[in-house]
Amino acid sequence: MTVNILAVGDVCGKTGIDFLTQNLSAVKKTYNIAFTVVNGENANVVGITPAQAENIFSAGADVITLGNHTWARYELKEYLDANKRILRPANFALCCPGMGHGVYKTPFGEVAVINIMGRFTLDANTDNPFYVADEIFSSLETKLVFVDMHAEATSEKAAMGFYLDGRASAVWGTHTHVQTSDSGVLPQGTGFITDIGMTGPAVSVLGIDPQQSVEKFLGEPPRRYESAEGPGKMEGAVFTIDTETGKCVKVEALRIT
Repeated sequence: MTVNILAVGDVCGKTGIDFLTQNLSAVKKTYNIAFTVVNGENANVVGITPAQAENIFSAGADVITLGNHTWARYELKEYLDANKRILRPANFALCCPGMGHGVYKTPFGEVAVINIMGRFTLDANTDNPFYVADEIFSSLETKLVFVDMHAEATSEKAAMGFYLDGRASAVWGTHTHVQTSDSGVLPQGTGFITDIGMTGPAVSVLGIDPQQSVEKFLGEPPRRYESAEGPGKMEGAVFTIDTETGKCVKVEALRIT
């Protein structure tokens, strides 16, 4: 038996939430999706509020993953402890609220989702993600394991894919908001793509108003990021998984406009 798992790239701002709300249900039906993981750490442009997380769940997400902007919204801390379907990076300090991975019951068996963050240029005082991944895998019994590797460097994301090849059903990268063209199945049966892209304003610089980004690189004083306006898009990937072996048999990058 095979099932299709959908990973949706970083939801950015109101445009991203609205586009997800308007389109996710149809995408899940079209691709016969059995389980959906959405990265929501930019739902508030920087960070995510509990209300925005609830909107993403209502749109059809089974699990929300986060990243380096997890702590941008103080009110999220209690929500992370109360809701086990939203994950923050597992390699944050043990004293941080919330969980970095979860195991969820589905009609086709238990599914584990791991949220982990790279360290290259992301100064968040995190533990080594490779060793933390090892610790988590040693505690898992399910064959169906999906990993959101939230990282800046394409090399670090690709290295994690190969490091977990044969152990994870799928590993996908988030954070850089640009979908890469390397989706495929690694030699030991793990589905992989370096970055699944972004869900948000289609005409933008990584979801941000283009003029603001230009001004930043011209040396203007920094200010709060403003989401771009205009039409939206949704990017992600569909992983087809053999539920008996936990191996991936197909990966398809996805872009909806």
